[in-house]
Amino acid sequence: QVQLVESGGGLVQAGDSLRLSCAVSGATFSSGALAWFRQAPGSEREFVGAIGRSGGSAYLADSVKGRFTISRDNAKNTLALQMNSLKPEDTAVYYCAIRWALSGSVSYTPGSYRYWGQGTQVTVSS
Repeated sequence: QVQLVESGGGLVQAGDSLRLSCAVSGATFSSGALAWFRQAPGSEREFVGAIGRSGGSAYLADSVKGRFTISRDNAKNTLALQMNSLKPEDTAVYYCAIRWALSGSVSYTPGSYRYWGQGTQVTVSS
C-alpha cells in the first residue's frame, strides 16, 4: 500500500521560510518521479515543482522560481520543498505526489500522478 505523508506546513508571515517534507512508503521510491502541487480555496490544483528519479532534473513553476527548492533523498524515501521569501499568494494546501513512467519523466499535470498525500496547509499572512 503506497502512502505519502506531508508535514511541515503552518502559519507564517510574509518573508518567512518553511520546509515541507513528504515521506513515502510502500513503493519503489527511487524509480518514481515526484512532485508538489498546491490548491487554494476556490482554485484548481496547480503545479509547484517536480523532480526526476535521480534528483538530477528538477523543475519549478515560474511563480516560485528563485524562492522554492525541490529535493529528494532516495535513501530516506523523502521529498522536500524548501520555501523561502513566502508571500500571501503562496497560501494553499500543499500536496506531494508520485508517478512511475517508463521514461522516468516528470509531469506538470495532476492527473499524471497516481498517488497523493493528504496535504498540509501553508498560510502566509501579510
